[in-house]
Amino acid sequence: MADWSWGYADADDDDNEEAEFSYESRFGGRDGLIFLIDCTKPMFAKDDEDEDSPFDQCIKCAKTVLSNKIISSDKDLIAVVFFGTEKAENPTEFKHIYVLQGLDQPCAKRILQLEEFTDNDDNNDFSNTIGHSSDYQLSDVLWTCSNMFSNSEQKIAHKRIMLFTNNDNPHAGDVGAQRQAKTKAKDINELGIDLELMHLQSPDKSFDITKFYQDIIFIPDDEDIGVLPDPSVKFEELLTRVRTKDHKKRSMGRMAFKLGEGLELGVSMFNLVRSTTKPYAINLDKKTNEPVKTKTSRYCEETGEKLMPSDIKKFQKFGGRRIIFDADEVTEIRKFDQPGLSLMGFKPRSSLKRYHHVRAAQFIYPDETSVTGSTPLFSALLQKCLARDVMAVCKLIPRKNSPPKFVALLAQDEELDEHNVQVTPSGFHLIYLPFTDDIRKLKYDATPKANTDQIDKAKDIVKKLQFSYNSESFENPVLQTHYRNLEALALDRDQPEDIKDYTEPNAAHIKRRAGNLIEEFKELVYPDGYDPDATPAKRKAASGGGGRGQAKKPKLDENINVEDEAKAGKLGKLTVAALKNFCKTQGLSTVGKKQDLIDSINDHLGL
Repeated sequence: MADWSWGYADADDDDNEEAEFSYESRFGGRDGLIFLIDCTKPMFAKDDEDEDSPFDQCIKCAKTVLSNKIISSDKDLIAVVFFGTEKAENPTEFKHIYVLQGLDQPCAKRILQLEEFTDNDDNNDFSNTIGHSSDYQLSDVLWTCSNMFSNSEQKIAHKRIMLFTNNDNPHAGDVGAQRQAKTKAKDINELGIDLELMHLQSPDKSFDITKFYQDIIFIPDDEDIGVLPDPSVKFEELLTRVRTKDHKKRSMGRMAFKLGEGLELGVSMFNLVRSTTKPYAINLDKKTNEPVKTKTSRYCEETGEKLMPSDIKKFQKFGGRRIIFDADEVTEIRKFDQPGLSLMGFKPRSSLKRYHHVRAAQFIYPDETSVTGSTPLFSALLQKCLARDVMAVCKLIPRKNSPPKFVALLAQDEELDEHNVQVTPSGFHLIYLPFTDDIRKLKYDATPKANTDQIDKAKDIVKKLQFSYNSESFENPVLQTHYRNLEALALDRDQPEDIKDYTEPNAAHIKRRAGNLIEEFKELVYPDGYDPDATPAKRKAASGGGGRGQAKKPKLDENINVEDEAKAGKLGKLTVAALKNFCKTQGLSTVGKKQDLIDSINDHLGL
């Protein structure tokens, strides 16, 4: 049987090359985000002294996003701009606009600066230092933000402005100011700057978006849910909305979705869930503390000569022989078809089983920039799959020189919460399906089966301990501990914030709800006198010779004819000890792994 994993005849494997999609490869660049916060007096009003003012909520959101960006994407650029202030500080010298933090990467110093606002409970300090004014022009505010993006020395791929306010009609009665603001909002939208409204609920009146802001906000096509969220009242509601908007949705790539001959649409592929790990340690020069780069070179084992890419080939083993391939031959072998999705047919959703899981699913959404008219065609396919409770089975070739995979497209309808904030987007989950070779048939050892009483008691326990599970309610305690310690060091805190591990079972709650049932279950299942906390009995020492606890060594089969096994291509089935024993008798080297011994024997025998 051939070992179809590529080996080196001194070659560099390119299996991990970044995906190359048919329409567009992975996105580059970094995000730019400006927090634009209204600082007029209504933003500092409170319903209750114990509650945060709308301004405090905005500052806390900005601080949270800065902290998260340091962890998730520290190369992004963040700015904090106040408008409606008495004091002015901005590059364009407009009145009533105060740039607290320019566009720059998040850092500990910026977080501490924002904390000074949240730590100060007296709003008089803000009034005395920066002040309030309602004479600002929103067109000037948007102009300032646009200039900040234009003057940035860094290349910004996605530009966003988050506008925080509880005033639904900032230029009431001033038609000229309203017209200028709407014109400037249209201008920045044409420049590719997304303006997001994070409206808050005022203590004394509701927020009516139709008065002014419905002509200011331009919602991107891939985020239009048909209705704007309700104004935020609590900090948690505002933070939830900010988290969904603080970064641009970046697709893994764009590709063609072929529904039939001459009929195709463009789709973008996204990752909805991805495992988060601690970042790798960065190697630094011990003298300069500058990051160092790793460079790999390959050398010929016999001559020590440095090998160039043209000197490197690849091989695969078949029947004990190395089959050598050139780079062009490898590329040709891997090529099956053009990248993209091809519809094969439809199956009932019930035919998709849980044990078909091969890898994490992805998500696809229509892409108008690739093929105009993709959205209505995609929507029609989605609604029909939902109505008929079916899934689409497709062939997927994700990139050039990639083998085809079968996938199931599972339709998902959009869901909004009580505040009209999108909970789940509409689209198709792209689920990878296994091939016949991937499915294992396992043989289970015979075990005692539970009787009816034991099963019924277990059901009662399950019913008592049921709860509403949401993965977003559980943070990884290992990651949180790691980042809290880093945060404490960066911000010069005496000790890190306490982390509550929500993955720990609540023993008291479990005992209160199902303690008696658990004891009854133990009596039904375990024998009399069983103690789960007892120390398990020690294993008996192996009899016959040897010291205490010494296991009997297996006896090597001395009657194996290694030469016959080598000619039959079965050296891989022999033990390392048998291979080394043969190498010793033939005067061969016994150093190396099992494959090295096999290669040495094959070379010695001329196979």
